[in-house]
Amino acid sequence: MSKHTYKVCWCFRRRFKPRETEPPTDIKELFLCYSENDVMTAEHLQRFMAEVQGEDKVTKEEAEAAVDATIKELKHLPIFHRRVLNLDAFFGYLSSDYNHPLAFPHKVTHDMEAPLAHYFIYTGHNSYLTGNQISSDCSVVPIIESLKRGVRVIELDMWPNSTKDDIDIVHGGTLTAPVKLNKCLEAIKTHAFVASEYPVILTLEDHLTPDLQAKVAKMVTETYGDVLYYTGSDSMIDFPSPESLKKRIVVSTKPPKEYLDTAKSMSENEGSVKTKTISEDDAWGAEFSNALEKQMPLDEDHKDEEFHYEEESMKQNLEPEYKQLIAIQAKKLKGGVKDWLHDDPTAAKRISLRETRLEKAIENHATDVIRFTQRNLLRVFPKGSRVDSSNYNPLIGWTHGAQMVAFNMQTHGRSLWLMQGMFRANGGCGYVKKPDLFLKNGHDDKIFDPKNTLPVKKTLKVKVYMGDGWHLDFKRTHFDIYSPPDFYVKIGIAGVQADSVMKKTKILQDDWTPKWEEEFEFPLTVPELALLRVEVHEYDMTEKDDFGGQTCLPVFELRSGIRAVPLHDQKGDKYKSVKLLMRFDFV
Repeated sequence: MSKHTYKVCWCFRRRFKPRETEPPTDIKELFLCYSENDVMTAEHLQRFMAEVQGEDKVTKEEAEAAVDATIKELKHLPIFHRRVLNLDAFFGYLSSDYNHPLAFPHKVTHDMEAPLAHYFIYTGHNSYLTGNQISSDCSVVPIIESLKRGVRVIELDMWPNSTKDDIDIVHGGTLTAPVKLNKCLEAIKTHAFVASEYPVILTLEDHLTPDLQAKVAKMVTETYGDVLYYTGSDSMIDFPSPESLKKRIVVSTKPPKEYLDTAKSMSENEGSVKTKTISEDDAWGAEFSNALEKQMPLDEDHKDEEFHYEEESMKQNLEPEYKQLIAIQAKKLKGGVKDWLHDDPTAAKRISLRETRLEKAIENHATDVIRFTQRNLLRVFPKGSRVDSSNYNPLIGWTHGAQMVAFNMQTHGRSLWLMQGMFRANGGCGYVKKPDLFLKNGHDDKIFDPKNTLPVKKTLKVKVYMGDGWHLDFKRTHFDIYSPPDFYVKIGIAGVQADSVMKKTKILQDDWTPKWEEEFEFPLTVPELALLRVEVHEYDMTEKDDFGGQTCLPVFELRSGIRAVPLHDQKGDKYKSVKLLMRFDFV
């Protein structure tokens, strides 16, 4: 980089000479250890990859391919014509996309032949909304964006149009502008399997008359044809597997009551609620004080109403053609928590709970919830007062076995970053196999309880070496109009309560390529549920820190060794150049 000049006033300028981007000390020492005469051959690199990076099965051919790719990428370096690396090229290899912290190229590695209830599933909430829950437009655009990101559960709310002869997709009882059902169905058909070949579950909230239900059945069957999955019976002992449902669209229904929460919140707060647009939101979103800490007390107006539904299948009183579409039926339930968590061995089912209902249920029935999710599907959705389309902490659902933790994908911040981090696992296919601790009970049929403090199973050691790429992806004055940025890194774990923590590096002033070289240790009692959180802040003494990038990675799939960690923007889109060089070791 050339010298950077910052104008302080009309007569004064500050000039900063960028520091040379040179390898951290550890990298230099490793190069000396795994090279001869300042040259690293493919054989040397293979030994480094096996002994330092933990890639025991790497072949000489794969090491040669890595050398060739690095030389091709770094043509400007004075590398010999032989297939070898010098120190700068070795540093370039470690900083490249080939050295990703997760398996690369990304691929499905989990067993995909278990029932659907054995997986966390990437789930959207009100998938058609472009913004807040009250007045934003309904559109196919957020549906398409969700599918491109690997979301596997799309939710559509179906209402009669103004003339009662067609179907609108709209958030009922609000000012949202509708979009036609047929447009949504076509968008799903076109983009369903762009990011993943595993099944898309279409959740329909039905507010229709029987004649319109019949019209929906005709539209769905004509649009999807053989791609549509039919069960052939009213119930299943176990749900089918993701593998058996590849390239299939599966229809599910849910109780139409949920929209009332938002409608009620809207009417109660009409005239006083200021709905925020995405651009007005804080760049970071709410911080989590604790992974399982209660978010807020239950609204008195809604107290216990979820627990007194009368049991009825959503398939009753439906048009036969429409009834035939429903492969996964949602249940309305009667009685208390113990009643609706009853496991019927003859029929797997799906139930939906508002986030506050789940919090109430797990106060005294956490293990009952987990036992229920061993065979049945539990969907969790945002409380109705989230009119700004904000989200909750998804770990409240995941740590209790909930498969479908439904999120507003259009609202960005820390909650959504956790969601995106979880589903970077398993090749980003939208299905993540639940840990065995949820599926296999312990001695005396003992169920896992996330509130219990367990012994440390392993410790994750993380070293943050340096960061680079901001000068390529951001304007010179993006962070500070008077000087280069002052970066620091916040790093920590989101998981069960005992494992959740955040730490941070020192602040490095006036540096586009900061080199922290700081180490952190994270003892993990349940590493199977741990997510590594990484945020880069640009320190601002007088205002909120500026956003410098973020990522979230599933600890259970982290590759050990020195890795180039790409950073993402607030939406979760990867920056072209910005990344951190980090080292991960498990002890």
